[in-house]
Amino acid sequence: MKFFADTADIAEIRELAETGLLDGVTTNPSLVHKAGRNFLEVVREIAAVVDGPVSAEVVALDHQEMMREAEVLRKIADNIAIKVPLTPDGLKVCRALTNDGTMVNATLCFSAAQALLAAKAGATFISPFVGRHDDFAFDGMQLIADIRLIYDHYEYPTQILVASVRHPMHVVEAAKIGADVMTAPPKIIHQLFKHPLTDVGIAGFLKDWEATGQAII
Repeated sequence: MKFFADTADIAEIRELAETGLLDGVTTNPSLVHKAGRNFLEVVREIAAVVDGPVSAEVVALDHQEMMREAEVLRKIADNIAIKVPLTPDGLKVCRALTNDGTMVNATLCFSAAQALLAAKAGATFISPFVGRHDDFAFDGMQLIADIRLIYDHYEYPTQILVASVRHPMHVVEAAKIGADVMTAPPKIIHQLFKHPLTDVGIAGFLKDWEATGQAII
């Protein structure tokens, strides 16, 4: 499973990139607003730090304007993936960009039917929002399983990019189902390291080492 960071904070992205765990980045208007910086400047900086796909979202809703915005965004770097909403106009843009060799991330997916449409439109990534799905008493992981089943059945190359990840178990369950990518805030990625028995083990080893009176020099 590929790990993407869902953030526009360049310091967090650099830190994760140094671990070797980061395969890409997703951004959206809300994250850029939180960062408080110029959108194009942030995307350009992220694309220079990360070798993998960097999702940059259009904000228009009509086909013509989305295409204009996409043209601006994809000129930033070769690793830009254009994020489009899962609407009829969004999928028209998806098909046009895909045919022109640009990566596309179809976002705000909440049903297997929408995911099927995105795959038929040639999306590089489909972004089902599992956390938001759970918020309304729907099973976000069942959605991932349904999409995986459909894509495998028809051998669609569209990658399942699990979004709206709220906790580490979302990551684990998505990996068990066979999702291709997950995107999560850096905080969630760091939580994957944590286990109380690891902390206890480290403390025990250090205590025993200290008792030997030795040093590695």
